[in-house]
Amino acid sequence: MSLRNNIATLVVASALAAPWGGSAQQTPSRAGEPRSSVKVAFPADSPLTVVSADWGESRTSARGGALVLDLQTSLLLRNAGQRHVRGVILLVQAQEVTPGGKASVAAPSLDVKPGETFPIKVDLRLLLPLQAVGAAPVEVALDGVLFDDLTFYGPNRLDSRRLMTAWELEARRDRQHMKGLLAAGGAPALQRALLDSLARQAQRPVMGVQLARGGRATNLPGEREVQFSFLRFPDAPVEPLAGSARLALNEARAPQLDVRNRSGRAIRYLEIGWLLKDRFGREFLAGSVPAKVELAPGASSRILQESSLRFPDRPGQPLVIESMTGFVSHVEFADGAVWIPPRAALADPRLLGALAPSPEEQRLTELYRRKGLQTVVDELKKF
Repeated sequence: MSLRNNIATLVVASALAAPWGGSAQQTPSRAGEPRSSVKVAFPADSPLTVVSADWGESRTSARGGALVLDLQTSLLLRNAGQRHVRGVILLVQAQEVTPGGKASVAAPSLDVKPGETFPIKVDLRLLLPLQAVGAAPVEVALDGVLFDDLTFYGPNRLDSRRLMTAWELEARRDRQHMKGLLAAGGAPALQRALLDSLARQAQRPVMGVQLARGGRATNLPGEREVQFSFLRFPDAPVEPLAGSARLALNEARAPQLDVRNRSGRAIRYLEIGWLLKDRFGREFLAGSVPAKVELAPGASSRILQESSLRFPDRPGQPLVIESMTGFVSHVEFADGAVWIPPRAALADPRLLGALAPSPEEQRLTELYRRKGLQTVVDELKKF
């Protein structure tokens, strides 16, 4: 099995609702219990087949009028197709989908050859109605598989194609960057870049952002409207024209953005990333404004989002948001092609310290940390 398969699986979406009150009595799963409550169901024509499932420490607990399923399993899958697999996203949901009853698991940065097997770890929590007990309520399904030629298989209910295509393009971009460093400056240049990336990952501020849909009906004390500034990338197909959001202390809400399609192709999806700066000058990535659009070449549109972002205060340091900066982080054209920022754009000091590295850069830096520089060099030579 390729080294590229030994990556940490990412839980990319969890629909677990608000915290529950009361106490919970934890009970380890009995022998056979997870198998009776979880079903792995792939289509007959799936390019992936299930070899085995290890249910590990999966357990259930009753909380109030609901059942909490902590699902911890490792699926061993086989590439039964003829192309290399680059990414997989699984949909995990209750048959009766309730708030908290749906989640997804993603495995990016794969390189699984035809006939090879690879593991995917599932470690998440679902909330189920008590009446679902014993009715096989949870299903693990395949939402999408991305291949090395960027073709896709799956129902794509989670927009997995767009997401995994972006990850694969980021992986190619970042590998090419590291190969360029290796060619120009040898192993020492590559090592410096890996060490710099590890340092940024360790120092990057991580905020426990709370997202609320619908915003607030009334203004908060001291709330004010603040205009976005923008980081502009010369080759971005979307030009941000203007934007604003309502700010009050540690909350930003109701962002709106005016954008223009300056490419020659129709656009159906875009994301504008947010950088927020607090009163101490600390800058961090707050999230993004996603939008499904129908934007013809040369056309403009206003993007509205009725939501609010709340950021936690640090002990003794109340967070006060002072300003916002936006940048185009992701564009999907009507033909399914995807644009991502080039590596040169990410060298901007403001982005370099705030953005999380791509899954591929994380994988390569972790490979360096665990196995050393030569292992990374050998890995880059495979492409």
